[in-house]
Amino acid sequence: MEHGTQDIRWGVEQRLEFIEFRLFWEGGVNRADIIDMFGVSVPQASKDLSLYQEHAPGNVVYDKSAKRYVAAEQFSPRFLKPDPDVYLSRLRSLAEGLTSAAESWIAQPPGADIALTPKREIDIGVLRAILNAVRDQRSIEVLYQSMNRARPEPVWRRITPHAFGYDGLRWHARAYCHLEDKFKDFLLPRALDARNPGEPGAPGSQDKLWNEYFKLEIAPHPGLTDGQKRVVAKDYGFKDGKGSVLIRYAMLFYVLKRLGLLSDPEKEDPRRQHIVALNKAEVLTALEQSNMSQEASRDISALAGGE
Repeated sequence: MEHGTQDIRWGVEQRLEFIEFRLFWEGGVNRADIIDMFGVSVPQASKDLSLYQEHAPGNVVYDKSAKRYVAAEQFSPRFLKPDPDVYLSRLRSLAEGLTSAAESWIAQPPGADIALTPKREIDIGVLRAILNAVRDQRSIEVLYQSMNRARPEPVWRRITPHAFGYDGLRWHARAYCHLEDKFKDFLLPRALDARNPGEPGAPGSQDKLWNEYFKLEIAPHPGLTDGQKRVVAKDYGFKDGKGSVLIRYAMLFYVLKRLGLLSDPEKEDPRRQHIVALNKAEVLTALEQSNMSQEASRDISALAGGE
């Protein structure tokens, strides 16, 4: 928060942030926008606009013909930290139907579509039970359908969940498995039912793979032209032609798979696979240290140059 705005109440500050959002991303705002969004009175909306001008002098100009306030040429945000990712995440939620236009704050959304995957059905009662177990630091029994050959049918198994992970397609609960005496990932769509909260097993603080991080070093594919390498570096925010990402060991497999780095990216067509891992040997070691599935083991073998 800028100096001099500490005494503004949260509700008022949110409306001032909204005013600035509309000014920055949509070019203008009026009283009706504030009234429709927050349900305040006309005098309150006018007061909010006056307060904004008091704290951000020179940021707005009143357009009489359009009857709205527009961003001045020297506009400088005071209540908002403009971030393309934040705006696009709002647009994405709107395009996916997860939020309404009002909730997104975007009055005039551009045409947008999302490369959707089939929706993964998650039982709301199961999710709530797992959330309760995380919050209360308890264990819970879940009726879980594993893809393990040894358990072809759903089995009740007790877990002590402590966190959630998302691989870009699916959500899973990170939990201590009482049956196998280790921390594992449990896909939420495969948890069919939940019952019997009980005493916890090992706490999340003992989940080494969740609490420790690996530094993945990446760079543009060597097969790209210099111009293509520069734009890939810009795309990924590389400095000096390379970059790094800190990743939980428990999430490393998912990240590498999503980035196309599990196999041998140097041998892939650079027009499709734009980046490679610089610390390939360390990546292999990190994966081997993790408790991976058979699918992961096959990919590790490929990364090492095996079958």
